Amino acid sequence: MSSGLVLIDKPQGWTSHDVVARLRKIAGTRRVGHAGTLDPMATGLLLIGINSATKLLTFLVGEDKTYFATIRLGASTITDDKESEVVAYGDEKKIHALHEDVVEKAMAKFRGSIQQVPSSVSAIKVNGERAYAKVRAGDEVKLAARAVEITTFEMMDAPQRVVDGGKTYFDVDVQVDCSSGTYIRALARDLGETLGVGGHLTALRRTRIGKYTIEQAQELDDLTQETLDVLDISDAAKQQFHTRKLSEQDVIDLRHGKRLKAAGEGTEPFAAIDQHGTLVAMLTVSGKDVKSLVVFNEGVAE
Repeated sequence: MSSGLVLIDKPQGWTSHDVVARLRKIAGTRRVGHAGTLDPMATGLLLIGINSATKLLTFLVGEDKTYFATIRLGASTITDDKESEVVAYGDEKKIHALHEDVVEKAMAKFRGSIQQVPSSVSAIKVNGERAYAKVRAGDEVKLAARAVEITTFEMMDAPQRVVDGGKTYFDVDVQVDCSSGTYIRALARDLGETLGVGGHLTALRRTRIGKYTIEQAQELDDLTQETLDVLDISDAAKQQFHTRKLSEQDVIDLRHGKRLKAAGEGTEPFAAIDQHGTLVAMLTVSGKDVKSLVVFNEGVAE
């Protein structure tokens, strides 16, 4: 099995680990990993690294992302999504008073650079233990706010007033373009708090990670080794990162742990490509030089 990325359209109900386990069987190798977890409730783009491409995942985790989500205003839940019980319902009068302009004004407060407190059931470690595990054990978890960047937070359609179980809610379909580390569940929670009615997610779909899009993704159903579409590691690197073309001597120097002279490189990290178009290393600027962050073995297809 060649080294590269497999772009998967994760179905609802699967964990990211479930997808990795499935791909290990299909690809016939244990050298499989993913870049960026998706909750079981969520669907959409999951980047899977095969063989040497697992080393590339480190540089992909921090890329910005696009999500489409449905936020239900009118109730708060333990997990900030529909997967747990409601802990508080919003005041009926406040919910009935909601309209598009009011919601839009509240959403505007979350655009740009903000401080966001992650959901208490996130995978963030607290004293060596995952936050979600502590919550499930009955512990109270308080996480520190983190800086995130939200470039797009827009309504896709006119909000819909819905009645479910005798309760009235206000459903809002949104698009979110954001930095890595942004929790869309927390965004739903905070929007509901700002409006004074509570909020949680009822649907979430990721459609972009960096320059990789859902249109490139495969569905898991009936996926086999014969039908598995692996984006070659070199092509995957060239799609996402700025590149530097290497001379034969550059390749030799990098493989011997030497640095190269900087040559006006752009955004870091960047991919070092040999004269045959093959990925040799991931580089970063260090003073007047560039140094390798990781060097791939000759014949990275293995």
